[in-house]
Amino acid sequence: MNKKIQSSVWAFQLDKVNLFAYWDRLFTPEECAQIVKIGKKLSLEKGKVSSTKPKEDYKIRKSKISWIYPEKETRFIYEKISKTVLNLNERFFGFDVTSMSEGFQFTNYKAPGSHYDKHVDRSQDCLPRKLSVSVQLTDPSKYSGGDLILHDGPEPIVMRKQIGDLVVFPSFVLHEVTPVTKGERNSLVCWVTGPSFK
Repeated sequence: MNKKIQSSVWAFQLDKVNLFAYWDRLFTPEECAQIVKIGKKLSLEKGKVSSTKPKEDYKIRKSKISWIYPEKETRFIYEKISKTVLNLNERFFGFDVTSMSEGFQFTNYKAPGSHYDKHVDRSQDCLPRKLSVSVQLTDPSKYSGGDLILHDGPEPIVMRKQIGDLVVFPSFVLHEVTPVTKGERNSLVCWVTGPSFK
């Protein structure tokens, strides 16, 4: 006697979490140049692999960073990014978020070989990271390599490199920045935090 096999799934709500979302030209080229100037005049330090066990491991990460915090000169950066990220979160992710609590990380990747190997943006010494945000600050014609790539299956997904663009994606998504082979790439990165996932 044949028995009909039925699904045991009874969905309460469909998963509407997207892999990523863009905002075109959030910052003008002039604003990007201003942010690069701010980032570079701060004390640039070598990017570490982990904040809980700081160490330099150039096989995993090679770049220089500085930290941009809210003040009069940087207020426009925080205002634009926070407004945009809240908009994109509501439309494409729906996470419970509360703040950007770690400052903005200005990152400078220079040829030859600056990169950040595959990783996720988890951290054990801060509030739970929900969304990762990256802003393209350099005209892509000024450098080669340096692609921001997301991994969600066998085929890598290369993010656009238009100057001033913002991309946001869940912080648990595996991603990397490929080696810069010519010139330099500058970006601004931050993390949107909130209560633990449940």
